[in-house]
Amino acid sequence: MLVVEKKILVLGHRGYSAKYPENTILAFKKALEAGADGVELDVWLTKDREVVVIHDERIDRTSNMSGSVKEMTLEELREADFGNGERIPTLEEVFEALPEDAIINVELKDAEGVKETADIISRHNPDRVMVSSFLVNALRRYRDHDHSTRLGILIDREETIPQIPTLVQELGAWSVNVPIDAMVLLGPRRTVGALRMIKGSGLNVVLWPLDDESYYNNDNLIQLAGLFDVVVVNDVERMIDYLRSIGIR
Repeated sequence: MLVVEKKILVLGHRGYSAKYPENTILAFKKALEAGADGVELDVWLTKDREVVVIHDERIDRTSNMSGSVKEMTLEELREADFGNGERIPTLEEVFEALPEDAIINVELKDAEGVKETADIISRHNPDRVMVSSFLVNALRRYRDHDHSTRLGILIDREETIPQIPTLVQELGAWSVNVPIDAMVLLGPRRTVGALRMIKGSGLNVVLWPLDDESYYNNDNLIQLAGLFDVVVVNDVERMIDYLRSIGIR
């Protein structure tokens, strides 16, 4: 599992979030039905120490209620409708709902709940899991509990790039997860240079979007061909069709 061969792997960003309520069981199942190899999701710890799947620290944006995840119990969170009648899932429920061969990229949104997350992953075929985070301390704490699951270092600022070799060695990272939007922010030449450095170190490159359109503008993915292994995307079907059209899926 998670062996990148010739085809580019496609993960649904918070599930098939372009068409279904993000980070819900429905969105995850629809991503796989559309042909995704797996899904990317985000986790927080509730007041009663349940690991739940949601991107924001608050439920205001994505549900019909308001409140902080960390200050609410799972029972309280279950009262909120996250769209189409979907309720907030626990990480355990996501693993149980998806096929054994579906890749699951778990993003740690907080350094809390790392042990609980590691415990859940250990029970559900960790070979198909990648754990990622922008928070280096969260990844460090995760490694204290799990020495083998693949880790991805999420990058959201240029200043982090020089730290990559040290972090990779410290964490035993599997990938560096780079925003496709770097093509706009850094420009093609500097982005290509950074990805070549990462790939030259024997690491995998995972691309993720602030905006899906960045994948398609100016033939960005064509310019980066051979320099990435996984794409995380909101619109799963559009990406799969596009990768096939340019001969890398």
